[in-house]
Amino acid sequence: MSTHAAGAGPVLVNATRFRAAHQADWERLDALLAQLERGKVTALSAEDLLALPQLYRATLSSLSVARETSLDRALVAYLEQLSRRAYFQLYGVPVSFTAQLRDFFARAWPRAVQSVWRETLIAFVLFAVSAVLGYVLIRQDPSLYGAIIDPQMAGGRVPGASAATLRETLYDVPKGDREGLLATFATFLFTHNAQVSILCFALGFAFGVPTVMLLIFNGLMMGALFAVFVPAGLGPNLAAWLSIHGTTEIFAILLSSAAGLRIGTALAFPGRQGRLEAAVTQGRLAATVMGGTVVMLAVAGVLEGIGRQSVQGDGARALIGLAMLVLWLGYFYWPRGGRDGAA
Repeated sequence: MSTHAAGAGPVLVNATRFRAAHQADWERLDALLAQLERGKVTALSAEDLLALPQLYRATLSSLSVARETSLDRALVAYLEQLSRRAYFQLYGVPVSFTAQLRDFFARAWPRAVQSVWRETLIAFVLFAVSAVLGYVLIRQDPSLYGAIIDPQMAGGRVPGASAATLRETLYDVPKGDREGLLATFATFLFTHNAQVSILCFALGFAFGVPTVMLLIFNGLMMGALFAVFVPAGLGPNLAAWLSIHGTTEIFAILLSSAAGLRIGTALAFPGRQGRLEAAVTQGRLAATVMGGTVVMLAVAGVLEGIGRQSVQGDGARALIGLAMLVLWLGYFYWPRGGRDGAA
C-alpha cells in the first residue's frame, strides 16, 4: 500500500510539495510508456520493466490523493491520462496498427477537434474579419494590392484587369497540357496550404501571436483576391472555382491554427501548471488535431487534381465544395456516444 493514502489528511497536502515529491516518478513512467507506445520494448532494461508496475501503482496513489484533495484539475487530468496509458500497456489487449488507425479516425481525431472548438471559432472569426478588411482596403485603395499579394504570383489577377482577362485565369487552359497544368497547380496548392497549416500549428509555441498574424495575413489575401474579381462581376465564379478544394483546405488551416492557439494559450496562461507541463499536456491534444489535418489537405489535393478534370460548371463545383464542408462539419461535430474509460 502506498504511503500517500494511508492516514493522509487531505487538507494538509501542499500542492507544490506534492508535485515536487512525485514529479520524477511521473516523468519516468511517462518516458517508459512513450517507449512502449512506439513499439520499442527491447529498449527497456530489466530494471525498467520491473519498475513499471510499481510506478503505475504509485501514480494511481497520487491520483487518488489529488482527487480527494482537489489539488489541481489539470494535475488530476494529467494523472488520469498517465494511469490510463499505463493500464493499457500493462494489462490491456495488444492493439494492431489497423485498429489504432481506425480508433484515431472514429474517435480520437473528432474528439480532439471538438475539444478545441473555441479556438477554431476564434480562428474563423480572425480569418473572416481579415478577409472583409482586405476586401474593403483594396476596393478603397487598389495600390495596396501589391503589399498583400505579390503581383508576379497573381498571374494577371490584379486590380483593373478586364473581366475577360480575369475569366481566363479561372477557366482557360491551353489544349494538350490540361492534365499537366492541373496536376502542377494542385501540387502547388497542396504544398502552399500544407506549409500554412504547419506554420499556424508550429508558431503556436510563440504564445500564439505568430499564428494570429498568419491567419490575418491569409484572410487579407483572400479578401484582396475577391476585391479584384467582384467589380468584374466574377465574384461567384471565383467562389465556385475555389470551393472544390477551398472549403477543405481553409477548414484544415483553421484547425491547425486552433491547435497552435491551444498550445499558445497553455504557455501564456498555464494556470497552476508549469509552462512546460501545460505545453506538454495540451501539445498532445493539439498534435492529434494537427495529425488529421494532413489527411484533409490530401483530400483537398485529390479534389483539386481530379475534380477539375471531370467537373464542369460553377454550380457543380460550388455544390461539391458545399458538400465537403457539410461532411467535415458532420464528421467532427455530430454527437458521438460513449466515453473513454478511466483507469
